[in-house]
Amino acid sequence: MTAPYLRIAAELRRRITDGELGPGDRVPSTRQIAKDWGVALATATKVLNVLHQEGLVEAEPRVGTVVARRPASPPRRVRSSGEPELTRERIVRAAIEIADAEGIDALSMRGIAARLGAATMSPYRHVDSKDELVLLMANAVYGEVAYPEPLPDGWRERIEIGSQALWDTHKRHPWLAQMFPLSRPPMLPNMMRLADLLLGSLAGLGFDAAELLDLHILLYSHLQGLAVHLEAETRARAASGLTDDEWIEKQAPAMDAVAFSGQFPAFGRVYGAISEQGYDFDLDHLYELGLRYILDGIAAESARRLSGGR
Repeated sequence: MTAPYLRIAAELRRRITDGELGPGDRVPSTRQIAKDWGVALATATKVLNVLHQEGLVEAEPRVGTVVARRPASPPRRVRSSGEPELTRERIVRAAIEIADAEGIDALSMRGIAARLGAATMSPYRHVDSKDELVLLMANAVYGEVAYPEPLPDGWRERIEIGSQALWDTHKRHPWLAQMFPLSRPPMLPNMMRLADLLLGSLAGLGFDAAELLDLHILLYSHLQGLAVHLEAETRARAASGLTDDEWIEKQAPAMDAVAFSGQFPAFGRVYGAISEQGYDFDLDHLYELGLRYILDGIAAESARRLSGGR
């Protein structure tokens, strides 16, 4: 009898090969597979792992798992023992791919082993636990943050460059903002590179050590506060099957009723104006707007202090 995950994988494979799902089209998420076929999440994860190993699907950050845009790659070469060569780096990279496509909740050591075609317990020879794996994943993606050399001399330009690079990294890896509370940051080497850049850029602006740390936390919390919605948007689209525009259109009658009820006049005025002129909810725009206001405030306070003002 064919295992359930193989039957489901065969059906999705057929949809891809028959053209029902074309390159770049989103394939069902693990949660959707579990719901549609009535199987456990672990089984659904194995379905996508099979298709991934065949090169039929790939991870796309903020979208999920999509039909591969390149030809299917040949099967991985295995050792004579039948088990693939494993390294910590391969395990971390596979874990990042799963989290990028399906969210951090879909991550499991079993799923990683399946994706790599290895025995279920093999990853534990290289990584002690899932908690350790998450730290390794975060350090790896923070290591992707790249700055131009040399950096400009101006403090504001340096912060803008460093923050933009980190924002771009969060967009590639939406799960990253979910990992660590502000009060308990991990001492990851690649994470500390950015902290050092921001703190160094703020030095000499008239703030003491505690204030510098406050400003550093404020800058990062602005970015993190918006970035947490990247993965939430992906989950919402997957759960509802609606794009953002489709969801807004569906909510329009209820929003109209509230806005024009007369109970909330300020909201009604704003809502009425944007209903006519339009409004695009854009996280990139909100990130840039918030960063500009924060840096404007820092610049004004620094000028006041350095000039001897009160």
